[in-house]
Amino acid sequence: MKNKILIVGAGLTGITLAERFASLDNKVLLVEKRNHIGGNCYDFKNKDGILVHKYGPHIFHTEHKEVWDYLSEFTEWIPYQHKVLGFIDGKFVPIPFNFNTLHQLFEKEKAVELEKKLLEKFGHNKKVPILELKKSKNKDLKFLADFIYQKIYLNYTQKQWGKKPEEIDFLVTARVPVVMSRDDRYFQDKYQGIPKDGYTKMFEKMLKNKKIEIKLKTDYKKIRNKTDYDIMFYTGPIDEFFNYKFGKLDYRYLKINFKTLNQENYQPAAVVNYPDLKYKFTRITEFKKLTQQKHKKTTIGIEYPGDKGFMAWPMLDKKNQKIFQKYQSEAEEIREKNIYFAGRLAEYKYYDMDDAIKNALDLFNKKINYGK
Repeated sequence: MKNKILIVGAGLTGITLAERFASLDNKVLLVEKRNHIGGNCYDFKNKDGILVHKYGPHIFHTEHKEVWDYLSEFTEWIPYQHKVLGFIDGKFVPIPFNFNTLHQLFEKEKAVELEKKLLEKFGHNKKVPILELKKSKNKDLKFLADFIYQKIYLNYTQKQWGKKPEEIDFLVTARVPVVMSRDDRYFQDKYQGIPKDGYTKMFEKMLKNKKIEIKLKTDYKKIRNKTDYDIMFYTGPIDEFFNYKFGKLDYRYLKINFKTLNQENYQPAAVVNYPDLKYKFTRITEFKKLTQQKHKKTTIGIEYPGDKGFMAWPMLDKKNQKIFQKYQSEAEEIREKNIYFAGRLAEYKYYDMDDAIKNALDLFNKKINYGK
């Protein structure tokens, strides 16, 4: 027996669920508040014809072969290994901090000595969170940890989150560790790339099914009681679903200032971080270096985190986790009504793109038989 599926939110999770259920001939209604699909992965060509990521750079990377193979049904890939630079002490140096960074910022003799001690302490290719490195009792490693903390983490984190590294969830700072090797890549996953024609084109192909109806610029609350459905997947903010009964969950917001310049290149890497507080922004993205597009002009995006702009990252501190746990309990209670909560906003979680898609695929696979 086929079902009528209502999916709220046309981001990664919603699109994946819509594609999968429609592939089994279920009727799907996909509802989205924004005027476009793709959530924060949405990209478009600006008036100069340059493909930009509206909500900041998105680089696809994964160790999940099934996720890579699944998306590869809808796109070809531009091979791309993401490398980020940080502008530190007047130099463009690799981020995350690794042995190349070490040798660029310190004199040769000192760098060799520090590299040796790091390898003795942690071993080759290890990834060490900065807060763990700061616990080092060796005076040279403690010196290095303090240097890295001050130059790379402290000010950048304060600009990004409005908090010190110690005040946010450990998993957030651990995402950008100190790397015990000369591997300059920001990600070490086996599968990495950028969709050849962009994320939006890939999403459009995923949703190209007559069984899928898409309603943009639509608040699901205004149509829910008028819509006949058997199963509902909600991927929006969980506190909004429950009318903020336990309080509002906090997010860090982001504003991006886009500029198109009459020059072919602007900076030495696709993304350059600016940890120093004298820069109000955190990083600059040059989009052509992601998409490898050929154009006589270039477009950059300058990022300003704060409390204005679009909802970017959940504030994973103790206060918000307590609030979320109350909403999570409510969500579990209504699951028997065939209402499921999935995705970054509904789970109040810092998801990578591949994890969001894998979780959606796993959820679909669990629900194929609709609990039978």
